[in-house]
Amino acid sequence: MTADEEFFEAHRRHLRAVAYRMLGSLSDAEDAVQEAWLRYQRADTGGVTNLGGWLTTVVGRICLDMLRSRASRREEPLEGEDAPVRLPDPVVRRADPEEAALAADEVGLAMLVVLDRLGPAERLAFVLHDMFAVPFEQIAEVLDRTPNSAAQLASRARRRVRTASPQQPDPDMARQREAVDAFFAASREGDFDALVAVLHPDIVVVADGGTARRSASQVLRGARTVAEGAVTYARLSPWARPAIINGTAGVVVAPRGRPFSVMAFTVVDGKIVEIHALVDPERLAELDLAGLADGQ
Repeated sequence: MTADEEFFEAHRRHLRAVAYRMLGSLSDAEDAVQEAWLRYQRADTGGVTNLGGWLTTVVGRICLDMLRSRASRREEPLEGEDAPVRLPDPVVRRADPEEAALAADEVGLAMLVVLDRLGPAERLAFVLHDMFAVPFEQIAEVLDRTPNSAAQLASRARRRVRTASPQQPDPDMARQREAVDAFFAASREGDFDALVAVLHPDIVVVADGGTARRSASQVLRGARTVAEGAVTYARLSPWARPAIINGTAGVVVAPRGRPFSVMAFTVVDGKIVEIHALVDPERLAELDLAGLADGQ
């Protein structure tokens, strides 16, 4: 391995994290990082004093172009409170202490949904500055704007995120898991009152079934509505396997080893305030769910 390869590999995880927060797609993030490697090989970096920072902005520029191309093909999520949502790709881990430590700095699926509602330039300014502490001077170069303009974009994005984003989940993973376990126990038993008790009154559930399971795509609001839906799908509860989804408590539902859904829960003060469920069979097939969909 050459010195350049070693340097890039040392930064690959960071660059992938930047790209994933920008794009919400695991495969697109990998493509962006690979393109950054190709540009790194071709570039004359002799005068660059901070190569790590330079690579971060290169990935940011690549992702910006990808977001703009996505928008031009009308693939971006639709605006509006109840607009159909294509959920970002979830990062699924086993529910054990080692994996929990690795997931500690991951961005939640609920936050990624909010980021998808930002324009490309706003998202770049917010992600690079607020999540990775990139100076506005460097962000301005990527956007071809002034540093003050870049700061204004980040500020506008910040306001939108604060307005639309859910409350911060309970930091204690055990407390999150307790609420999720209570939800599925009540669902299995058909205990409607117990279901309502573990749900926040204003809970929102977003399900993405893709094109293959379009009828499953829906947005549900309110504890009683969500509880009714949970009772309807109670037959699937025994197949729910604990998992960590983007750093929060979740489950993989896999009847007889066949993945049916990946569900991420946002738990605040012991109550479930949001559930994001990916039920698109085509996208589920692309996820590495080894050990989480064993059919037992």
